[in-house]
Amino acid sequence: MDLTASTRTLATAVSEAARLLPGTLASVLLRADASGLTLAGADSERSVRLACEANVHLDGSAAVPVAPLAETLRMLDTPLVSLAIEGSRLAVRVNGARFALPLLDESLHPGVTGPPAKVAEVDGAALATALRTVAGTASRDDSLPLFTGVRLHIADGRLNLVASDRYRMAVAKLPLLMSEGELDALVPAALLVEAGRQAKGVVGLHTEHTRFGLSWAGSAVTTAVLDGGFLSENTINTSTVDTTVEVRADVLAAAVRRVGLFAESRRILTLEVGDSQVRLASAKQDAGEAEETIKANVLGGRTSPSFQARYLLDALQPFGSSEVSLAIQPGLRATVVRAVDPGEVELTYFVMPTVTR
Repeated sequence: MDLTASTRTLATAVSEAARLLPGTLASVLLRADASGLTLAGADSERSVRLACEANVHLDGSAAVPVAPLAETLRMLDTPLVSLAIEGSRLAVRVNGARFALPLLDESLHPGVTGPPAKVAEVDGAALATALRTVAGTASRDDSLPLFTGVRLHIADGRLNLVASDRYRMAVAKLPLLMSEGELDALVPAALLVEAGRQAKGVVGLHTEHTRFGLSWAGSAVTTAVLDGGFLSENTINTSTVDTTVEVRADVLAAAVRRVGLFAESRRILTLEVGDSQVRLASAKQDAGEAEETIKANVLGGRTSPSFQARYLLDALQPFGSSEVSLAIQPGLRATVVRAVDPGEVELTYFVMPTVTR
């Protein structure tokens, strides 16, 4: 094997492979041929195959430790780098320097199987937009694995993404470019976030039995899945909405940040909804108190739900400076946050109010 590649491009590809298999990818299998360079890795649950542009002078393959390869490439500041097998080493060459990594036994590499059958396609940019909101709502507590994933399922001609950490739920719906099968899978959120950052152009969705995969531009990642049928927005009752507030998301979020500074350790603040305004209030014992009033379009009666500031900010952040609607229910039932004029990716955020004591 002998090839030349952009240092930045190759370093990015190796780092991406390692992030898609965090803590488990001891080696990466490099294959070079007329189509360029492919990087492959796998463990008991996931497999990754990433394409990387390269000028291949001699076809071949090599298995090498991924950590030192990634670190070596990251430290280089030259525009081009060469990789070549020299005896029992993979030589990494740049102008004026050479680094050599030991070759590993390729027969011990677990190999990478192709993704399951493709059932749909979506736009990569729309998928990344949806994942930035939905995947961030999944739990990071590995003791509750069913809440660490994102449920992806096809319904009514759209791809639906749902995630919850039990205190809030985010839902995104985006159009399909192609659909020729069924899909309903709970996929690890961390994997989806990383894949969403990397995927470009048209992204294929693959599923079969207990596996799910994404593919794009010669690259693919597959993973084992859990049963996510229980995770559905339909389980949340929204029939008792009695107050609706329409306000610019960024204006409300800025007020939440300021007033939240004076909240207690749980950072709970109260939204006092009036006739044409919302008053935010919080207080911290021995440290002061804060209140701020912003204009809003209010439909329905007066109400005063309380929220943890960080959850309310997470609900508002995806909408930027757009007008949002807060559908408020009495008691401790979920408040529903939606854009007044949704775009291509339709986002819905459910945030649970909390008691102030």
